[in-house]
Amino acid sequence: MKTVLSGIQPTGNLHLGNYLGSIRNWIDLQSIPTHRCIFGVMNLHAITLPQDPKELRKNVLDAAAIYLASGLNPKKSTIFVQSEVVEHAELAWVLGTLTPMGWLNRMTQFKEKTTQEVVQVVKGFSSIKRILQDESASVGLYAYPVLMASDILLYHADLVPVGEDQKQHLELTRDIAGAFNRRFGKEYFKLPEPMILQGVKRIMSLQDGAKKMSKSDESDLSRINLTDAPEEILKKIKKAKTDSLSSITYDEANPLGRPEIYNLLNIFSAVSGKAPTVIAQEYETSGYGKFKNDLAESLIEKLRPIQENLIRFKQDETYIKQVLSDGKKSAQEIAAKTRKEVFEIVGLS
Repeated sequence: MKTVLSGIQPTGNLHLGNYLGSIRNWIDLQSIPTHRCIFGVMNLHAITLPQDPKELRKNVLDAAAIYLASGLNPKKSTIFVQSEVVEHAELAWVLGTLTPMGWLNRMTQFKEKTTQEVVQVVKGFSSIKRILQDESASVGLYAYPVLMASDILLYHADLVPVGEDQKQHLELTRDIAGAFNRRFGKEYFKLPEPMILQGVKRIMSLQDGAKKMSKSDESDLSRINLTDAPEEILKKIKKAKTDSLSSITYDEANPLGRPEIYNLLNIFSAVSGKAPTVIAQEYETSGYGKFKNDLAESLIEKLRPIQENLIRFKQDETYIKQVLSDGKKSAQEIAAKTRKEVFEIVGLS
């Protein structure tokens, strides 16, 4: 039996990138008999940036509702809220005492969130310099990867579904597990393996093909929220950025050549089941109008059953809370055992 661990932060509306990049694949994984699947609503990670407490509590339930509406089955998967299993934070502290600051200094996501690029002009020559944007960036944001390592190691996960932007975090988790094992002379933690899902493309912003689709983007036009009404989806796709070329082409070898078109074709492929190259050939000379209309229709149909399920689940908050309560118990059975063993190894009990 292989343990699979993943989760998403409840920091606002979950969007198409969350679904296509993560949740949709969890549905397939939970049906594999040899996989024990554990999926968290990662609200401890969410508070590394400021959150409105009332909104955060609502977002946790909304995220769980979307998990269920998308097809996660609590009879096949453990669905839980991270903060309700206190062992996540306890193990994170132990692991943090073994993690050199140099390892965290190399983490690119922290740098991206706390720095900005400025152009300096000196004697006619321009250069780009990265400067600290916010010196009040929290220790929690800095140590975020240690908590992620705790999430994974707490359940002795064998496999972690990750995208390209999360591979560095998993590599750090492996390093931390190795550091623990060496420090205490015991092969206690296994080294988790990345589960790279074939054929899954990273979903990018509708307004900037070089940026990942994100809940934190200021522009709502940059993403398709899973709760968007059909008319809203159509509007966002029509306003999606393209380029000045009239033909529609797909270049796998050079995705940055036409990043917005590449992204839209990947989205169309993911929701239609057709290869992006086939779609590109079909619409090569049709113009952006027809291409975008058909893409929007395909998206609307793909999201329709999820949205219908979501209405049903949101009307039964008691059921959602019961699923999370059951998930907490299942997760805590594993977590408490790991915490007890780690504390004994370290000398804390």
